[in-house]
Amino acid sequence: MKEFKRVTLFAGHYGSGKTNVAVNYALMMKEKGLDVAIADLDIVNPYFRTKDSADELEKHGIKLISSEFAGSNVDLPALPAEIYSLVDIHDRYAIFDIGGDDRGATALGRYADAIKSEDDYELLMVINKFRPLSRTPELVLEIMHEIETTANMKFTGLVNDSNLGAETTAADVLDSVGFAKKVSEITGLPIRFTTVTRKIFDEVKDKIDNLMVIKLQKKIV
Repeated sequence: MKEFKRVTLFAGHYGSGKTNVAVNYALMMKEKGLDVAIADLDIVNPYFRTKDSADELEKHGIKLISSEFAGSNVDLPALPAEIYSLVDIHDRYAIFDIGGDDRGATALGRYADAIKSEDDYELLMVINKFRPLSRTPELVLEIMHEIETTANMKFTGLVNDSNLGAETTAADVLDSVGFAKKVSEITGLPIRFTTVTRKIFDEVKDKIDNLMVIKLQKKIV
């Protein structure tokens, strides 16, 4: 992995796996000895929430900032004021889990000017070729445009998180590389990393550059 930016934001369509990527990224940074916090900016209450990993994050000393209604049946477009501390105070690394498509990106727009002013950030588009709404590069570009327009920020890179959950095979990951490269060519954005679970890492480690080993987040019901 390359040098970390102080603020890293993960965005993508529903089902892309961005929340799982954000949690794993925060855990990786902590393992490297960095002081990191993670904020859930998802105001549209999708199936997976950063708060589902609250216990694991706490165990590793990673501060989680999320709505008190996260993980409940209450869907309110409210975010805690504490999130501003991650933007305005530059004393720790910050990870942001951005909501799906343009509606979720609305929340990011509140903090965009301050983040751009500091100019020490990455806005990464998480792509998953196995999801119906992002199965072609053209559909991915549409989603990216919606998010950029609403959030008033431009993407700086891509994350290839193409997976089928626990059923993902090495062949699936290898098959996704060409798709991610096509999106990269069209957008001019680099592929920052490709995610892979530990069980298939050895099968692809010599075939794909910039791998990040992740654990799959479990949904709390």
